Amino acid sequence: MRVCLLASGSKGNSLFIETEESRILIDVGLSAREIVRRLAVIGVDASELDGVFVSHEHVDHVRGVDVLSRKFHIPVHISYPTHQKIREGIRDTDVVEFESGYSFCFRDLLIDPFSITHDACDPVGFTIECRDGKAGIATDLGIATRLVSDKLKGCRVLVIESNHDEEMLMDGPYPWHLKQRIKSRHGHLSNHDSATLLAEVLHPGLEGLFLAHLSEVNNDPAIARQVTANLLTSQTTCSPRLIVGDQYCPSEILNL
Repeated sequence: MRVCLLASGSKGNSLFIETEESRILIDVGLSAREIVRRLAVIGVDASELDGVFVSHEHVDHVRGVDVLSRKFHIPVHISYPTHQKIREGIRDTDVVEFESGYSFCFRDLLIDPFSITHDACDPVGFTIECRDGKAGIATDLGIATRLVSDKLKGCRVLVIESNHDEEMLMDGPYPWHLKQRIKSRHGHLSNHDSATLLAEVLHPGLEGLFLAHLSEVNNDPAIARQVTANLLTSQTTCSPRLIVGDQYCPSEILNL
C-alpha cells in the first residue's frame, strides 16, 4: 500500500492510495489540471486511476471531480444524498452511489464509508482495507464520535484531521460566527481533539499517521506536529511515522 496526501487544507483536499490492484483518490478538491500535475510529481499517471471516492460536497473536496472523471473515464463513488446535492456539477460523470454505513467491494479493496459530524448533507469518513491492511480517513468532523473511534481502530495507517490551534483560532481574524462554526459539533477538530481521538485508537500495528486539513490561518504545522508528537512520546504502544499534510505540494509517500 502507498499513501500520499496530494493536498490538504481549506483550499483543497485529495488523498491518493495505491494497492496491488487499485489506484484511487479520496476527494478531488483541486482543479483537475493540478491533480494531474501533483500525481505526476509522485510518479503516477492520472489515466491509471481506477476510482474516485467523495467524502462530502464542499468545494474543497469536489472542485475537480467532474473534469478529472470525464477526462480519464474514472468512476465516481458518492453517497446518494451527496450526489443529489451536486448532481448538476457531475452530470456527464460515471457515478456509482453508495450508502453510508454499508461497506462494499471495489477491485481488491473493501470500502467502508461511515458517518461523521460536519455541516454537509451526508459527510463520511472511510476505511480502505486490502491485503496489506487497513487505512482510516476521518477529516472534516466537528467531534470524534464513538462510531468514528471504533471504525479507526486496527488501522495500519491513519489520516485524521488536525485543523486548528484553539488559541490561534480564538485570537485570529475570523469573524465570530465562523469561529463558532469551526468549534462546533459540525465543524473541525482542533489539534488537541485530534490527539484525543488518536489516543483512543493507538495500537501496535499503527505504522503511519497523517495530520490533515490544517488551517493556514488558525494553525501552524509545527504546533500540530508537536501536539501529536507529545502524545506519541508519552506512550509505548506504537511509534508510527508522522507526516503533516500541506496545501501546496504532495506529502511524503508512505509505503507499507
